[in-house]
Amino acid sequence: MGKRSKKAQKSQAKLEGFVVVAFAEDMEQAREYKTILEANDIAATIAEQDEHAIGSKEIAVMVPEEFLDEAHVIIESQHAYDDFYDFALDDEEDGDFEGNFFEDEY
Repeated sequence: MGKRSKKAQKSQAKLEGFVVVAFAEDMEQAREYKTILEANDIAATIAEQDEHAIGSKEIAVMVPEEFLDEAHVIIESQHAYDDFYDFALDDEEDGDFEGNFFEDEY
């Protein structure tokens, strides 16, 4: 049997008890998730996994298992918040709010 490196053992010990709450599209999104979770008093860590058959790295955001449900709710509420503002900005760009919004039509 081959020996494991001390670094691999340390990182494995660090992640013990942690589970994946979300996979991020990029490192920026992973850091955003981590920041949001930590702002809500949930410890979080980011784990990059090697490239798979599809040719891209997976970036996992992980939390302690006992906080998994709460972390899911926080991340999902952030998605809803982002979607709301994306929708509002799309409407504004489409010209629905051209300044005539509050004018009376008598």
